[in-house]
Amino acid sequence: MPKGSLVGDVAKDLGLELPALRRRDLSIIDRGRTQYFALHGKTRHLVTAQRIDREQLCESVQQCVLRCELIVEGEMQVYGIEGEITDINGNAPSLRGAEIDLRLSETTAPGWRFPLARAHDPDVGRNSLQSYELSGDEHFSLAVQAGPGGDQRPELVLAKALDREEAAFHELVLRASDGGEPARTGTVRARVAVLDASDNAPVFSQVEYTVTATDADEGLNGHVKYSFHKISERSSEIFQLDAETGAISLVRSLDFEEGESYEVEMGAQDGGGLSDTAKVAIAVTDVNDNAPELTVSSALSAISEDAPSGTVVALLHVQDRDSGANGEVRCSMAERLPFRLEKPFEDYYRVVTARELDREEVAENNVTVRAADGGSPALWSSAVLALRVLDVNDNAPVFAEARYSARLPENNAAGALVLTVRAADADWGQNARVRYRLSEGRVRGAPLSSYVSVRAETGALYALRSFDYEEVREVWLWVRAEDGGAPALSSNVSVRLVIVDENDNAPQVLYPPAAAAPGAGWAGVELAPRSAEPGALVAKVVAVDADAGQNAWLSYELAKATEPGLFRVGLHSGEVRTARFPLARDAARQSLVVVVKDHGRPALSATATLTVVLAESVAELLAELGSAAAAPGEPAGSLTRWLVVAVAAVSCLFLAFLLLLLALRLRRWRWRRSQLLAAGSGALRGVPASHFVGIDGVRAFLHSYSHEVSLTADSRKSQLRLSGGSCCDTLPARPPAEASGGLVPKGEVAETCGQVSFQVR
Repeated sequence: MPKGSLVGDVAKDLGLELPALRRRDLSIIDRGRTQYFALHGKTRHLVTAQRIDREQLCESVQQCVLRCELIVEGEMQVYGIEGEITDINGNAPSLRGAEIDLRLSETTAPGWRFPLARAHDPDVGRNSLQSYELSGDEHFSLAVQAGPGGDQRPELVLAKALDREEAAFHELVLRASDGGEPARTGTVRARVAVLDASDNAPVFSQVEYTVTATDADEGLNGHVKYSFHKISERSSEIFQLDAETGAISLVRSLDFEEGESYEVEMGAQDGGGLSDTAKVAIAVTDVNDNAPELTVSSALSAISEDAPSGTVVALLHVQDRDSGANGEVRCSMAERLPFRLEKPFEDYYRVVTARELDREEVAENNVTVRAADGGSPALWSSAVLALRVLDVNDNAPVFAEARYSARLPENNAAGALVLTVRAADADWGQNARVRYRLSEGRVRGAPLSSYVSVRAETGALYALRSFDYEEVREVWLWVRAEDGGAPALSSNVSVRLVIVDENDNAPQVLYPPAAAAPGAGWAGVELAPRSAEPGALVAKVVAVDADAGQNAWLSYELAKATEPGLFRVGLHSGEVRTARFPLARDAARQSLVVVVKDHGRPALSATATLTVVLAESVAELLAELGSAAAAPGEPAGSLTRWLVVAVAAVSCLFLAFLLLLLALRLRRWRWRRSQLLAAGSGALRGVPASHFVGIDGVRAFLHSYSHEVSLTADSRKSQLRLSGGSCCDTLPARPPAEASGGLVPKGEVAETCGQVSFQVR
């Protein structure tokens, strides 16, 4: 059949749908070395890939079957196909050699038989050899004997006695015919040489001669020669025969895989023309000289890492041309791999996944499959499958740190880089592409996004505004890392942004108040007795710093004093204490300038001014204040004048209130007296007369109070603070709660029964 001839309808025979076959990758694998079958491109029919010679493939085999496999690569499925090669009469019978040379003695008796070379026809059945014919001479005939296997063995039979002197040679033609239509024949010529025998006595033609005598006989009757009577063309290429010794030797090496056994027929003939034949059977013993052939019929180059267990990865075909144990092949592969071997069809193995794959663990697998035969020693071969694992988005981004913390100096520039967060994704490609964004949040009521931002591609965190440590000391936020998978996976990390204080705030003096600066009145007036001992507390400078850490660590030092050495200031406490006993020569009014410094770099400072008056009593203090008021250029003069005016005004108001109260009491007393007298009551008879005082003939209660007056002067207001005492043997003029000490409201006057004492605090 010519190349491309139809062999079979694969879709119909296997029950497959043609559209499905067209969409799949199909391939034909022949078990031999030559490709004899193929699939038609459009119809997917099985066709011949080339002309097939049955006699070449299946010599001396009655049923010639070629086997191949159809592989559906997409499904890694194998279907076995067997094709029987039917014989045609493509070969004529062939007789070995161009001629047959025989040597017979003329004394050979009729009926003698000589086996002739048998014809060879590789065809089978009726197309093989069917009959022999002999022609050419009446002295010979042909006899055909049936062999043990049913084969025909031609023999040359001597039908009539030979006479060399009549004919020295005889020419014969042997014809072999097969049963084909038309029949094909093969011929060979046989030449029989008649050997002389001593069957004639010498005869003299006359009585006396001078003659030379000759003998008609020739050769040695006992010399034997050997030859092949029947041998196939393939055997003739392998074996050769020594005609003299009969030794059969090899022309080339034997190959068990080419032929397991050979059979030849050889003959032996002596010099007298007598011969015999014998059949020689040569069995070839197999040795393990062929390694297994392992071929990859179909294989995947890539597989998804979420492929289920049992997914077919590759289809392998293995064969060994040896036989027996030498041809038994087993396949194996290394352990600890996520694959296993299955044998679905005869000499085929499938590599399937034994469990789910993990691309992050092994991205590329080089799976080595080893095929070894059962010989001793065993021969083996291997095939390597390169399998790439495709990524699936099964890993969320992972930050390099469990949490992030950064320190940002306050007063930073807008847009300053704070820190960079890093997240890695174990996946690949788009699934590993990480983008960053901020989670929602608020800082001091404002959106977090107005304070910081993060670059989506790099994870760099930037400050969008300048931070003030005194307003915001730390910011907590969350950064989310999200990959590019579908669906996307994400993870969060906390970021603590600590604002670092800078020395951008100078110390603030709380006492004495900053408003009482030079030129605006006294900064503060403190009283120090001239009898004060060294170390006595005079005043305390109180200051704070809005910064933190060492920027808020304050130290105090006396920068300027009217009398150096008289006072000292605590370095860290700010307490002003006497450093020695005050002397008579020391000025009564001392001006102190205290410098408050922080420990920042550079350091910031503030000053506080105190006025300390050396006096033993309030009178001396007032005198000093008065003299200070009279002295031009003294900053405390104005304050002293206002203090004197305030004391006078309060005293006047107090006296006016007292007079008004007495008048109201007197009026009420008169009304009650008239009521009592009218009723004849004697309710006041038990009251001693000494407790009454007469004013214009009217008696009234005598009230006596003792008060402590405190004067406090600062830059904003002056206050008169009165502490109520007990009445001396009198009845209270008001309930105790009303007579309790406190700040005297404007317009009220307190009664006293003694002196008014002042203490400057």
